[in-house]
Amino acid sequence: MSRANEIETRLRAAFDASELEVLDESQKHAGHAGYQEGGESHFHVRMRAAELAEMSRIQRHRAVHAALGSELVGKIHALSLDLQG
Repeated sequence: MSRANEIETRLRAAFDASELEVLDESQKHAGHAGYQEGGESHFHVRMRAAELAEMSRIQRHRAVHAALGSELVGKIHALSLDLQG
């Protein structure tokens, strides 16, 4: 399973997302620190989920990181999050 698919699977399991988009933006970072040949190093996640509505920005980010788990997060060089309730 690709990292993008794994991210989506874990977020769908943890949140009742009305919108979820996981983009592998690795190619934009070719030649930069953390870039891995073949991609799967830099991601952008756009998610809308009711559970996030009452959370602060930092709480939302922590909730996503917890849902992904430290092992998966450790394999990702950069994770950009656009989260709303």
